[in-house]
Amino acid sequence: MPRASRAAVRGGILGNFVDQFDIFLPVVALGPALPSLAGRSAVGATAAYVVMATLIGRPLGAIIFGRISDTYGRTATTRLAIAGTAACTLGIALVPTHQQIGLWAIGLVIALRFLGGIFLAGEYTSAIPLAMEWSRPRERGKGSGLIMAMSPSAQATIALVTLLLLALLGPQSYADWGWRLSFLLGAVASVGMLVYYSLRVADAPIQHRQSQAEGPRAGLADVLFGHWAAAFWQIFGLMTGLWIMTNLTVIVLAQRLTSDLHLSASGVALAMAIASVGQAIVMALAGHWSTLLGRRRFFVVWGLAGLIGGPVLWWWILGSAPSAVAAGVGAAVLQIVTVTAYGPIGAYINERFPTVVRATAYGTAYSLSIVGPALYPYYLPTLERWLGHQGAPVGLLALGAVLVAGCGALGPRLSPAEIDTDLDRLAAKA
Repeated sequence: MPRASRAAVRGGILGNFVDQFDIFLPVVALGPALPSLAGRSAVGATAAYVVMATLIGRPLGAIIFGRISDTYGRTATTRLAIAGTAACTLGIALVPTHQQIGLWAIGLVIALRFLGGIFLAGEYTSAIPLAMEWSRPRERGKGSGLIMAMSPSAQATIALVTLLLLALLGPQSYADWGWRLSFLLGAVASVGMLVYYSLRVADAPIQHRQSQAEGPRAGLADVLFGHWAAAFWQIFGLMTGLWIMTNLTVIVLAQRLTSDLHLSASGVALAMAIASVGQAIVMALAGHWSTLLGRRRFFVVWGLAGLIGGPVLWWWILGSAPSAVAAGVGAAVLQIVTVTAYGPIGAYINERFPTVVRATAYGTAYSLSIVGPALYPYYLPTLERWLGHQGAPVGLLALGAVLVAGCGALGPRLSPAEIDTDLDRLAAKA
């Protein structure tokens, strides 16, 4: 690959790791510190607000930065988004405690997470299309798999860093100030990526051709309701299925390992760390497998595997797993047959839209589809009353798998021979 191409793909991989590290930091690293930021009486409510702030910011950021990226270029937009991410993450590390400024402390955290969600979405909305535009056609699936594998890799890293800091500092020192080290690490990593993109990465030739083209500019309305609406909503359905399965196999499963199997905190951390490693390895390979199988066949096969294997594995893990290690291996296999279908997503969405709207479509499809699945705390209890304690998550797992297989089947074949062409030509045919 040319030097500029390698730099862009490496930037997409490393940048997505940093991006996902910053996204998941509050979920894991901030939890033990919430009493010092929100006061002990408000921990439960504020934890949800912190997560929701990022959730609301991400679709908004994808819409804002997608348009900027399609209009002014990927690299400049990526640098702007990374700088904003670094500033917001550093700001959280420096927030005073609840004892010092009262409710303003957690209010600042929530506000910074909202702004951070906007910038974080802007980062992957620009950097991943840029990496795909620089990739050779037959290498897009492989690059996508490596990029998407950074999400479970970042989750595992945060868990290990948090456990290490808790062990070294003790729970009280960690809650008082130790948690700030993780956010400082995230800010420093973002600054490193900013330097990398400033020195090594440039826009791809396909972006330059688009910037020189004359004619009316397309935008979000054309993606949602116009010429590309059919492709967008088909992908939106597929992504909704993936997000449903992600929430269940990553977040809900971890909670059930504590409440149902009564594993200790360290046991749950061990089980989910094993699962994250297994997920990352297979997800990295899945992108390339989708090139060999064809994108449509890959999603149909993976969706059917999730439909059959997901419920069976869920019942076994929470009903028969004899140890934390066994639960971790079961969780790894569960995540492999469900959410490793993310592997080709970075390539697949970018292959469906032309350069003029590629970042807007990618970021919006990826981010907007998370909203409904992320509201599961509000509808899962109702489903449990109807379907039972384990029947409800099993039913949602099945729904997610059906969406992946069904919406994948509605998309174009994108066989190996069809993939082997310029992104804009491929988007015109798909």
